Amino acid sequence: MSYGIAHLSVIPCRAEPSDKAEMVTQLLFGEVYEVLDEKPKWILIKQAYDGYESWICRKQFLEISGTEYDEHVINRFPLCTSFTARLSDYSLITLGSTLPYFQQNRLKIRSSELKMDGTGGFFTSKEISQAAQLFINTPYLWGGRSLFGIDCSGFTQIVFKLIEQPLPRDAYQQAEMGDDVSFIETAQCGDLAFFDNAEGRITHVGILLDHQTIIHASGKVRIDRIDHQGIYNEETKSYTHQLRLIKRVLL
Repeated sequence: MSYGIAHLSVIPCRAEPSDKAEMVTQLLFGEVYEVLDEKPKWILIKQAYDGYESWICRKQFLEISGTEYDEHVINRFPLCTSFTARLSDYSLITLGSTLPYFQQNRLKIRSSELKMDGTGGFFTSKEISQAAQLFINTPYLWGGRSLFGIDCSGFTQIVFKLIEQPLPRDAYQQAEMGDDVSFIETAQCGDLAFFDNAEGRITHVGILLDHQTIIHASGKVRIDRIDHQGIYNEETKSYTHQLRLIKRVLL
């Protein structure tokens, strides 16, 4: 078994071993993974954070030892809490990236010590609204998990990562977490709202700011009204998503 770490800002992760394949998710700087399979140009990985399996380009692979991998899984490393931060002359890293062995604005990737211009730490669960609104106007990107582009479940996952609450990667998986909220009138800030299509399949998720307002990634990260029917877009004067259920993940 071999292991790797994301040493670049954002690494695209694809459904198949091809540059033309769908990007299903991304690795953010500092996240670690297991290697499940290898091809000449591609590596099949399983992310430690959420167990998601996908293919990355071999040129973007940086190997670490099993001991290093275990240390990254066990340790409570801080996260990048700046919009973006510069890492020496090395790279820009984005909000929600992991900062291994972070101390006095320095961190380590393998044997390299890098200087970081930015901030590290965590938000509290009471600051979830503040953390979510840092992503306002981030463009929608299928498979995205960063300020450079994000999808609906990537948005909820990274916001909850910032408050140290792990969530699975996809909306239908997130819908299996937490406790049901029976009525939207009793919803609280931080509750997750899920929406389905005509076939009844969960296709969208967002974070409630209160029982009448939701922040979600749809075209861009935006704030809209919500009621028992679903999300209402003031610009188009229409409902855009049909409410299926509300879950409370934060206790």
